[in-house]
Amino acid sequence: MDSFRFAEPQLLWLLLVLPLLAWLRSRSGQAPAMLFSSVSAVRLIAGSRKVSPGKLLAWLRLAAVGLLIIGMARPQWGRTSTEIEASGIDILLAVDISGSMKAMDLSGSSSRLDVVKTVVAKFISDRPSDRIGLVAFAGRPYLVCPLTLDHSWLRQRLDSLRIGMIDEDGTAIGSAIAAGVNRLRDQQAKSRIMILLTDGVNNAGKVAPLAAAEAAAVMQIKVYTIGAGKRGVAPVPSVDMFGRPRMIQAEVDIDETTLTKVAGLTKAKYFRATDSSSLATIYEAINSMEKTSRKIRQFSQHNELVAWPLLAAALLLAAELAASRLRLP
Repeated sequence: MDSFRFAEPQLLWLLLVLPLLAWLRSRSGQAPAMLFSSVSAVRLIAGSRKVSPGKLLAWLRLAAVGLLIIGMARPQWGRTSTEIEASGIDILLAVDISGSMKAMDLSGSSSRLDVVKTVVAKFISDRPSDRIGLVAFAGRPYLVCPLTLDHSWLRQRLDSLRIGMIDEDGTAIGSAIAAGVNRLRDQQAKSRIMILLTDGVNNAGKVAPLAAAEAAAVMQIKVYTIGAGKRGVAPVPSVDMFGRPRMIQAEVDIDETTLTKVAGLTKAKYFRATDSSSLATIYEAINSMEKTSRKIRQFSQHNELVAWPLLAAALLLAAELAASRLRLP
């Protein structure tokens, strides 16, 4: 990126002295050489007097001093670039978007999916140097965003998640894990992890969750699992036979045993989120357990422009010297 800068910007404060010098000069003047009782005595010689362009000389001198100060501050023009090396950790986020994610038990005014999207967006922001991908699943998995460092695009894709965007409803946990493993297995990252969030029981797909977890363990891919939803029943928005919106109470059924085994097989951990606060805490905990370090390299090449203000100052001083010797008719 092209940029302009001063190498010694603190010297620019000296420019504030120039208005003070101009004001002090306007307050003082040279004492008269002769005193006359009446201006009529000098009216005849007024047209042939020697005039020194005092105001012009003062402004030339002040401008020259200002340019000298700017030169001392060393103006520079050049290019600065920054390179951020990836941390070496690849993360695949798997988010359940089945119909049960409409439940509003994590927050009184938002669905489970909306709460998850908010928390996951912050998790992405907290991992700027990781390659992160996104898989959504219901009755089958769907790749929403491949592994990328373009987190702005990733957050846009996350925001696009909608319940019903996958035509097959259900909860294909095993297939989602298998899809994540397929995306991560060929990557050369030093660490590969998957974070799977669901609110149900595996009831769709062709791959059993534990079989997919064993494949992940062979590939040394950690699978953190999160069960989302309160225990007992949860309010779910619905529509009655007359098309009127209503709220029903649906039983929360999460296969915590299987999710715990999946995490254990891959040397990860299972979490249970019962509200938005605990969900945020879970992602923060995973963030702290999978710490990364990133390398930032900055390149800067600037050319000195000091010669230009100094040359301009010299020209102004020369103009002042010439004007001071000028005789006006």
